[in-house]
Amino acid sequence: MVNPRLVPGSGSPARLGADVHADGVDFAVFSAHAEWIEICLFDEADHETHRFILDGREGDIHFGRVEGIGSGAKYGLRAEGAYDPARGFWFDPDKLLVDPWAQRIDRPFELDKVLSAPRGEAGDTAPVVPKAFVCKPLAGFRPKQIQAPGLIYELNVRGYTKLHPDVPERLRGTVAGLTEPAVIEHLHRIGVDTVELMPMAAWANDRHLPALGLTNSWGYNPITMFAPDPRLCPGGMGDVRELTAAYAEAGIAVVLDVVYNHTGEGDDLGPVLSFRGLDALSYYRYRETEKGLALDNLVGTGNALDTSHPIVQRLTVESLKHWVEAGGISGFRFDLAPVLGRTEHGYDPHAPLIEAIRKDKLLGKCLLIAEPWDPAPGGYQLGHFPSPFYEWNDQYRDTVRRFWRGDEGIVGRLADVLAGSARQFRDTGRHAAASVNFLTAHDGFTLADLVSYERKHNAANGEDNRDGHDHNYAWNNGVEGPSTDEQVNSARRADILALLATLFVSRGTPMLLAGDELGRSQQGNNNAYAQDNALSWVDWDSADGDLVAHVAALAELRRNHPALHAPEFLDGHADESGRRDCIWYNADGREMEIADWQLAEADILGLRLLEGDDAVLIWFNRAHETRLVHLPKSPLGRWQALAPLDGDVEVGGRELTLPARSVRALVAVAEDVR
Repeated sequence: MVNPRLVPGSGSPARLGADVHADGVDFAVFSAHAEWIEICLFDEADHETHRFILDGREGDIHFGRVEGIGSGAKYGLRAEGAYDPARGFWFDPDKLLVDPWAQRIDRPFELDKVLSAPRGEAGDTAPVVPKAFVCKPLAGFRPKQIQAPGLIYELNVRGYTKLHPDVPERLRGTVAGLTEPAVIEHLHRIGVDTVELMPMAAWANDRHLPALGLTNSWGYNPITMFAPDPRLCPGGMGDVRELTAAYAEAGIAVVLDVVYNHTGEGDDLGPVLSFRGLDALSYYRYRETEKGLALDNLVGTGNALDTSHPIVQRLTVESLKHWVEAGGISGFRFDLAPVLGRTEHGYDPHAPLIEAIRKDKLLGKCLLIAEPWDPAPGGYQLGHFPSPFYEWNDQYRDTVRRFWRGDEGIVGRLADVLAGSARQFRDTGRHAAASVNFLTAHDGFTLADLVSYERKHNAANGEDNRDGHDHNYAWNNGVEGPSTDEQVNSARRADILALLATLFVSRGTPMLLAGDELGRSQQGNNNAYAQDNALSWVDWDSADGDLVAHVAALAELRRNHPALHAPEFLDGHADESGRRDCIWYNADGREMEIADWQLAEADILGLRLLEGDDAVLIWFNRAHETRLVHLPKSPLGRWQALAPLDGDVEVGGRELTLPARSVRALVAVAEDVR
């Protein structure tokens, strides 16, 4: 910095944040209620060197130009105004604030009691608050376009490589670690073409965790929507760009999990880091109480962003476009997505923010995935997002779990989800691929734990096992947790194989939780957000190589057979030529009738798929005994067992022996002519 000075009457309100010019930096900050906004400059030793009150104002935008600085300068904000939390005013110039439009910060967020102290009691918070860097715009980057994901792979950046033996120790737990050849080779092997990264926007710890000696490692507590967390990306957005470029070259698209429903500033007792100190009334939803206004805890996290406000809509759209243009991100998974469509009348699938995202020329071409539920009234919206949104399908997850757990009367629902969940998605004009089918996700049991624990075991989280889901549709095969009983472990493995097979033969878009293909366990913890340790990290040294190979074979099977991966819903109706895309069978090889669907104890289901010349017959046997089924006539000539779902199956003429707890597949082949 060379004698920085504010140029009176200069600058522009057009671009929020810090905008680099040849003769200085334009700063523009939104606040409808602040009296003034101050730019504070810091040197490399983190000492504050200059303060400038932005002298321009157009509407609710405060702006000005500072000469003598450029790219790399460190800065923060201060805001003056009324201090009355009961009216939604938190202004306190002693609180240094991070610019909501900051593109890079110099350190992770760390909680300190002074950040929550009332005005006049905290002193200057600058020593404990990250500083933003002034950044030059990264040149436009063309992300890998996603026509239709084949296999989505959800992973936590930090935990995926922390224990990876082939990732250099200095890179473990970072985005750069994901670019190592061994990581990409593994993704290729199991057929991943779309990686879904858990949040990377810089986040704050949950207020209650430091006292427990715990740390949030999932990232669903963001503060900066533009800036990556330095723990994951020490090099800022450049690290993201290198990742997406390497993955695009490898034929893999990168999708980012984003959180626009709340921030890490938490409830009324939470820290003042950015939005709250700049203009809480504009950024957050409030409700009236007897004591005045209170933050609306709409999603159970202490606050909720007001997505109906233009500034929140602008923040969301511009930050999403930044991740695409500067980082090469190909799509987004929206956490608690109904909040995006919250209006005063409830959820609206065509609310302004949803429309702004889907109709944007850049974002509308991205892969958009909604988590279609939030905990507020009217928050369950599965199937109610417009095209081109995909949606996580929890009904698929629960139905498949319940079928293999042994619940009665579930076979009809199983058929619905195997066929693409048309009841949820057809009415919005989308195809079956819009249903993101999954068995497990970051939030819940791992696949190995799903068949090994009936109950959650979250004591390590410090909340007396109160946190996490209680309704997991899980089972333990007779023993809760680890077992030395060979029979129990064999049964668990059979269940894992059956669950995975079900996922890969279902219409829709399959998603796999990272580590499930390795047999990863979290010891029954189904809410490991605060376990930034070996409990949640992927243990590569204990990886189940045979299971990895099986998942790779399942992915190849799905890719090779259009009958398995076609995007259309299955309906069983005959086309003009009399061909039917699917037929459902009972164990006798007879087409299912109403009475068959109503059998509460039905354990066997057959499904014949036909797509072009590809005919595949799949049998599901959830019984704990071997079962004999009768084969329907093959469209071509005969049925042939199909790897990897052949196993120890015996095909004899028109009969097939199904092992207990298994999924088996056959393909129609022409008879040999000699």
